[in-house]
Amino acid sequence: MGVNCFLQLTPTGNSPDMSHGRPGLETNRTVVTEFFLLGFQCSQNFRLLLFCLLLVVYCGTMCGNLLIITLVSTSKNLHTPMYFFISQLSIGDIFLTTNIAPNMLHILLNNGATITFVGCMTQFYLFSALEGFECFLLTVMSYDRYVAICNPLRYTSIMTSAHYMTLAMISWLLGFSVTLLDTITISMLIFCRSNVINHFFCDLLALLEIVCSDTFVVQLEVSLLSIPAIFIPTTIIIYSYVNILLAILRISSSTGRHKAFSTCSSHLIVVSIFYWSIFGVYVIPTKQYKLTISKILSLLYTVFTPMINPIIYSFRNKDIKKAACDLIQ
Repeated sequence: MGVNCFLQLTPTGNSPDMSHGRPGLETNRTVVTEFFLLGFQCSQNFRLLLFCLLLVVYCGTMCGNLLIITLVSTSKNLHTPMYFFISQLSIGDIFLTTNIAPNMLHILLNNGATITFVGCMTQFYLFSALEGFECFLLTVMSYDRYVAICNPLRYTSIMTSAHYMTLAMISWLLGFSVTLLDTITISMLIFCRSNVINHFFCDLLALLEIVCSDTFVVQLEVSLLSIPAIFIPTTIIIYSYVNILLAILRISSSTGRHKAFSTCSSHLIVVSIFYWSIFGVYVIPTKQYKLTISKILSLLYTVFTPMINPIIYSFRNKDIKKAACDLIQ
């Protein structure tokens, strides 16, 4: 039943006529004032089950990330670069899941929902910007682990408070500036095939599916912007972890190797989940399955990963546990 839920592509129930967006759209883009998000077209019982599951996940995401932010802000023992970056990641996760989850829950209850053109473009921009921010922040965090393990004696002099706060600020600015051009270009495209988006939010691939004008400029921009937003950060992360691995292997004692690896293992897990889900959505060769797989994987990095991040990063950490106990007491 779950598979059929994701594979069904046609709107049902209270969805609008798909031909509604056709007349006159070839010459006038302004006719499209709103879109209809299909979401997950399946049985009502399964949608209610999925709604309850995602509602619990959303509440858990908010509580977990807010707890991390509170602990890092109030505990002096957590005023270090690593925990500061984790708190910034939590802020990004809260914004990301809040941008997607509430409207997605509304779509599940109503078997689809409309969204205005401006609202759709805004959601796409915030989603892209926050994903870009996380790419840059994960890169900064890998650099932090590289300095901590490969240059431990110089760590405090390199990662000063001014330095790591500047790196976090640059990550925010880059994330929200790199994706702005894409959003502006997409908003100027002509949507004439239909106003129905086969997704639960305004994603790039889903939007391009209903565009009838030439998308060469958009695809060119995405390709060019992927160099600073994805490929360069990925290269830096790989370079950092290759050097970290070599440094760990040079440690003579097994206890020292385990301690060194434990400081970066959580980050490596989060990076792997984030990048594999992103690549799975946007680098799939079979076009007919792109949107189907995109829906499933999009749930992973828009809803589930923001909930898992606090668990992976912090709840296994003795410093976080101690800070939580102190806060409760």
